[in-house]
Amino acid sequence: MQIAAWNVNSLKVRLPQVLDWLAANPVDALCLQELKMTDEVFPLAAIQEAGYHAVFSGQKTYNGVAVLSRLPVRDVVCGIPGYEDPQKRVIAVTLDSPQGDVRLVNAYCPNGQAVDSDKYVYKLGWYAAFTEYLKNTLAASPRMAVLGDYNIAPDDRDVHDPAKWAGDILVSPPERAAFQALLDLGLSDSFRLFEQPEKIFSWWDYRQFAFRRNAGLRIDHILLSAPLASTCTASIVDKAPRKLEQPSDHAPVVATLAL
Repeated sequence: MQIAAWNVNSLKVRLPQVLDWLAANPVDALCLQELKMTDEVFPLAAIQEAGYHAVFSGQKTYNGVAVLSRLPVRDVVCGIPGYEDPQKRVIAVTLDSPQGDVRLVNAYCPNGQAVDSDKYVYKLGWYAAFTEYLKNTLAASPRMAVLGDYNIAPDDRDVHDPAKWAGDILVSPPERAAFQALLDLGLSDSFRLFEQPEKIFSWWDYRQFAFRRNAGLRIDHILLSAPLASTCTASIVDKAPRKLEQPSDHAPVVATLAL
């Protein structure tokens, strides 16, 4: 089984790229973030024609998440239960796999804007609620994968210039502590299960030729519960879509599970 996550930064703009990528990389499930569209205009027919089921929770202009799956899905939950939030950031499904059910949680975690902003306070509060939600989900579904744009680079290996970014948004100690709290639930960063080349990132700013200079951050992650981590055989960042015309500023991340 292959599962993937991709912040597409507008599905309306990037739909042809998503369809082309799925044709070349027929993953079992693709979690999308930043749809930036309402449910009424979600391109369901095009997704189905490509051979995928789709569940989605959209929002005009901002946010929005979707799960595209070749396998039937059930038990769809949108948002963090018990946490009031108008922003559409989380959708969870169970994949009906012949090798056993897998619970996928797709998240577009808050950016936080700046460490001295109200949005940063919101981000940390959101992460606290998200962590509690995952704790409960893991208790009910031991085979769980949490995919998405976390807007946190977990350590200095995930930052092109750690000194330049020190203490800034996406790498601040409280944010990294929030990410560590997820790992402390018993989740593993699938990318770090393997020896990886240096300077592998998943996001590059559109400005200042950041992609050309590889001035990026690794902020898109696939976290796996212990039963799934033990089956993981690969975890990669696919930089190819970032090289296209009008790309998302994020690249897809993919994990392979030998279920």
